[in-house]
Parts: sequence; C-alpha cells; structure tokens
Amino acid sequence: MGQNPWTWFGVLVLGGICLSLVPVSAAEDDFELDLAGLEEEEESLGQTESVPQDTPTLQVTYKPPEPTGEHFFAETFHRGSMDGWVHSNARKDGTDEDIAKYDGQWQVEEMKDKKLPGDLGLVLKSRAKHHAISAPLLRPFTFDTKPLIVQYEVNFQSGIDCGGAYIKLLTQTDDLDLDQFVDKTPYTIMFGPDKCGEDYKLHFIFRHKNPKTGEYEEKHSKKPDTDLRSYFTDKKTHLYTLVVNPDNSFEVLVDQTVVNSGSLLTDFSPPVNPPAEIEDPDDLKPDDWDERPKIQDPDAHKPEDWDEDAPAQILDEDAVKPDGWLDDEPEYIGDPDAVKPEDWDEDMDGEWEAPQIQNPACEAAPGCGAWKRPMIENPNYKGKWKAPMIDNPSYQGVWKPRKIPNPDFFEDLHPFRMRPFSAVGLELWSMTSDIFFDNFFITNDRNTAERWAADGWGLKRAAEGATEPGLAAQMISAAEERPWLWIVYVLTGALPLVLIIVFCCTGKKKGGPPTTDYKKTDEAQPDVKDQEEASPVDLDVPAEDQEESAEVQGTSAEDEASERNLEDDVLRRSPRNRKVRKD
Repeated sequence: MGQNPWTWFGVLVLGGICLSLVPVSAAEDDFELDLAGLEEEEESLGQTESVPQDTPTLQVTYKPPEPTGEHFFAETFHRGSMDGWVHSNARKDGTDEDIAKYDGQWQVEEMKDKKLPGDLGLVLKSRAKHHAISAPLLRPFTFDTKPLIVQYEVNFQSGIDCGGAYIKLLTQTDDLDLDQFVDKTPYTIMFGPDKCGEDYKLHFIFRHKNPKTGEYEEKHSKKPDTDLRSYFTDKKTHLYTLVVNPDNSFEVLVDQTVVNSGSLLTDFSPPVNPPAEIEDPDDLKPDDWDERPKIQDPDAHKPEDWDEDAPAQILDEDAVKPDGWLDDEPEYIGDPDAVKPEDWDEDMDGEWEAPQIQNPACEAAPGCGAWKRPMIENPNYKGKWKAPMIDNPSYQGVWKPRKIPNPDFFEDLHPFRMRPFSAVGLELWSMTSDIFFDNFFITNDRNTAERWAADGWGLKRAAEGATEPGLAAQMISAAEERPWLWIVYVLTGALPLVLIIVFCCTGKKKGGPPTTDYKKTDEAQPDVKDQEEASPVDLDVPAEDQEESAEVQGTSAEDEASERNLEDDVLRRSPRNRKVRKD
C-alpha cells in the first residue's frame, strides 16, 4: 500500500518553509559583512567566554560618489555647505501676506538615524512654509541626439502628510534670475514625488510649445501602475530616475525599477498633438430627432381583472393565537428595582419614570399583549399596470454633431526637442519637515548615471538593509498592519506539524502474514514444507531461542514425531491439494 498523499504534501511544505528561511538569514549575514567587515572570531578552540560588550566594531564611513563621465550637474553636499545654491527672496503671488514669502529653511546635515556617518544632504526644515532654492548647471542641457537622465535621492525621515519633493529643470531664458525663483518661473520638466491626503503621485510634467499660438501647455504623464505608498511611508532613502530618449520614449524608475514608461506622443494628458477633426460647435440636434431605442407598446391594454388597488400584504386568516398567550400582560414594564436619582428635579427634568425592561412573566409564555394576526404576501397583488416595452420604429440613434477640420490642428512628431534648461530648482510647500535630498545628477549617458547610483544610493541601500529587523520581526510588523495574517501564520505552522504527526503515528508495521495464511485464490501456492526448507530460520525469533529450540528437538525424538505429524496436517490443508473451484 502507498503512503497517504497528504503526508508527502506535509513533507514538501515543511521543506519549503525551511528553504525559504535559509536565504533570508543568508542575505542578512551578507549585509552585515558588507558594512561591518569580517569580525574576529569570538571563540577560539577550547574557549567559551563571550566577547565583552565594549569590543570595538568596524564602522563604514560614507564616501560620496564622484562623477566619472559626461554630466551637466552633480551635487553631493559633501562640503557641508550650500555653496552654489541660491535662496529665493521672492514672494508668491495670490497667497496670504503672512505666508507669501519663500522663507522656508534649508540646512545641510546628516540624516537623523545616522546609519552612515558622513552622509550629508540638503534637508527641508520648516513646516507650513514656502521653500525655494536653486542651482545653475555646469552648462545648459540641449535636447539633441542624446537622452536626458535625471536622478536624485529622497528620504521622508518623518513621513509625509501633505507636500512634495519634486524638482524643476528651469528653462534657459535671458531673464532667468535664481534670486527671484517662484512657482511661475518657466521650467522645462518637473519630476518627483508628491503627496497630499491619500493621493500618492510621481510627477513627470513637461511644458510643450504650441507651434501655432506660441503658448506653452503642461503635459502630464499617465499615472504609474505601481503602488507608490511605501516610498512615502517606509522612511528609507529612495532613488528617483527619469530617462527621456530622442525617440520620444520615457522611463520613470524608483530604486532602479521601472514604475512608469511610454511615449511623449501617446501617454500624456492633454496629448501633444490635437485631433485633426473636432465637433462642429454650430451643429445642433434637430427637434424631431428620436433617441429612444425602446418605447411602450401603444396597442397594449390593461387586463380587465387587473387590480391595481390590491395591497402587497394581507392578514393571515389561517393564523391561530398560540396557547398560553398572555393578553393582559404588557410586553415591557417599569424596572421595579430602579430608584429615582437623588439629584432628579421634577421641575427641570419632568416626572421621573422607571426605565422599561422586558416583562419576566412573558419569558415562559409565547407572547404578551394584544394578539394580532401576522401579515403575509398577497397572492393577488399585481401592482400598477404598465404597458410592455417594444423596439422604437422611429429610433434614429444617439445624435452627434458633425465633424469639421480642426482649425488649431498641428502635428509635432518630435516633442523630445524641448527648450534647453540651465538650472535645477526645488520650489516646495510641505506640512512635514526633515525631507532629505541628496546626490542630484544630470547626464546624457546612462552608464555614467548607473555608476553614480551604485556609488551613492547603492551603499545607502546596503546600510539600511543591514539594520532592518529579522524575518520574525518583519512578520509581526506585517501582521500588526494586517491582522488576518495571523490566521495564515497559524495555519502555515500547524499544518506541517499535524501532517508529520499523522505520518509518524499511522504507518503500518512491517512484516508479512504467517506462512500458512495464504489468500484463497485459484492460483497454485508454494508448499509450506518447501518454504521452511528454503528458510529454516524464523526471523521473528531471536537467535538464542532458536539454539535452545534446536537442542531440545535434537534430544527429544517424541517431539520430532509430533512435528512431522503437524507438517503432514499442514500439507493436507495446502491450497495445492485442493480442487479448483469453478467460477
């Protein structure tokens, strides 16, 4: 007989759990090795003493990345100052006077958790204030035959309630004054995270010039399909990257993973190119146009026996009052144990009445009070009569105005060729402080950008991974947010144990049936005598007992005669000596 398939399933589940735990612990060990280095062995051969707590440990000091290829802007704030950055002294139009000034504070400092000593960044320090700061590029970026790659790091150290962490690539103009940088300063591209309430966004907006009117219009990319919530709430450093290619394709990446992609021509709203035809605004729907696909049958008549006044429910005439019904007992009575409060003022509060409770006399009875027949559905109820619906013979379809050529139509097949930009700026409003910015980088070479990311953000990711809680802590944290996970944990842990117990406790004992208990079939079976001669030693009897038995048999002739008689009896009952049954 084969084993129960559930037992094999239990073994596989248990093995899967064990295998899943190994990579996690191994990964955590790798992070510790990468950051802290190899520690000396705590125990030598024959020693069992633990390492004192004050034993010095290796600690990695952050080293900012250095650009190794062509780039237009690179900022790590490693000097500890905001040299090269310009604070805006302007005022924002259209806002209250007390908050119109861009007086939000910026500082260059380490992150609050200080996981990497020496890691400095630009930190937004003020709440509920306007912030504006910008820096010029090494040289203006021109959209020609090479892609644009923009990347920078953000860490919402205190979470984020309502505010943004996006950047603006300021358009190169003759009158660009970074000291007067405001929300209306022309920009070419706006990119980065933004959140207010439960609306999590990752902006990619570019300003496109209408070749007919000369006016600029903002084009917003489609929303990412990825859930962005964790990037705002996990208090980790995330790398935001924008890639715009000369073939009009684009990619938006977070932590080097694509979260949004598409084309400048087809995946923006409003679209870059307007439609070739539009609806004629002067075309009006005729008065006799019939848009009704169905109408009531004009030839239908209400049946003569149709009673529209019949009620939906009627009294059940077959109902009988149950025996023991207490007609004279009320269903609720005043609580006899209730006492009027001492501070009850009848002039102010009115006459005091005890609170109502269920009548104890009604507990053993089928009911109390005046008995009434129950209501049942009226079998004769039909409701208000309505004529059936039929296809409208005059139906003309849904009216639409005719199409005419769009007088504002144009076709721009190269929206990548945007206006050059010469500065990067942050113009933000936030209700949360301590937003950390670092490692701004603008280039036209993807390999250069990837090296910059590996040298900067890659080290931070490793440091954060090494300080993350273990698997058990992560599971508990996840269950606190999603209580239903406790059920999954219990089932996952209990099911393998149950299957293992069943597997271990219900297995059949090994060993075949006695040699004389053959299954009764028509097939010939071997003689018992032949089997005994082939295997004279009984495996189930210990060797010592067999030796004693042999000695006894050798010394007792009477026992031998008795044994031969027993063999003859067995042979007579052997299946070989029986007649074959007829089916």
